[in-house]
Amino acid sequence: MIPKDPVMLLGFINLKLRDYYPSFDALCEDLDVDGREIAEKLSAIDYHYNCEKNQFI
Repeated sequence: MIPKDPVMLLGFINLKLRDYYPSFDALCEDLDVDGREIAEKLSAIDYHYNCEKNQFI
């Protein structure tokens, strides 16, 4: 289960990206989550996915 709070979600997603997944798409596919929904939640707190760094910054 992924966190609902955007700040907790940010930490959770970036940890998973850093330690387990080569891309955001791979994370979404493996966890069976809607990447667009996650990106929108994180965009609301001014974080956007950077594919070169493989993290939300």
